[in-house]
Amino acid sequence: MKTIGLLGGMSWESSKEYYRLINEGVRDRLGGLHSAPLLMHSFDFAAIAEKQHAGQWDALGDMLAEAATNLQRGGAEAVMICTNLMHKPAPAVEAALDVPLLHIADAVAAQIKQNNQQTVGLLGAEFTMREGFYRERLQEKHGIDVLIPTEPEIAEVSRVVYEELCQGRFTDSARDYYLGVMDRLRTAGAEGMVLGCTEIPLLIRQDMTDLPLYDTTAIHAASAVSFIFGDTASQQRKAS
Repeated sequence: MKTIGLLGGMSWESSKEYYRLINEGVRDRLGGLHSAPLLMHSFDFAAIAEKQHAGQWDALGDMLAEAATNLQRGGAEAVMICTNLMHKPAPAVEAALDVPLLHIADAVAAQIKQNNQQTVGLLGAEFTMREGFYRERLQEKHGIDVLIPTEPEIAEVSRVVYEELCQGRFTDSARDYYLGVMDRLRTAGAEGMVLGCTEIPLLIRQDMTDLPLYDTTAIHAASAVSFIFGDTASQQRKAS
């Protein structure tokens, strides 16, 4: 089995899901007492969020790149950023590594294509929805059209992420609001919905809607299990 390094703590609410899902994936394949060979660097999310809102993305890229190289030195054969938003500085992390960075948007795109869908909605932190680093990767690299909420909806969806979900609060009012936004995006043409914040699947489950959901945490974790067993090693090799 290959060893994966996890950049977590952003927030730890979703990082624990990564740890659980990857270990369950390995156990499901091998049975018995088997678990995944993982290394984790867990950030203090308060410090990360402060820099996000201050627009200090270069500094964040440096922080993640340093932690990623430490994981590589510790034996990681690939690295994952256990959050959607913090893929904004992913190029800095990739540049610092000699091993692959398993990009969350690529894993999500593969699942969307497998379902033969062309247009999806995107929910997440405001940076993820408003800025191009995530949408453009889906659109330009994978040919997937992405719809986002209105500006007022973006503000409220993001507020819930930071003020509720990342703090372990999952309320009926937030759930109802998200489902309403999703219905409006479906009316606009979304065939599926990318839950583009790794905390959102803790609030919204597939049994709550008939709109196909892309649980980015589960999809990213599944790509990690594939890498651990060499299923996608040839596709994940670091570009020279």
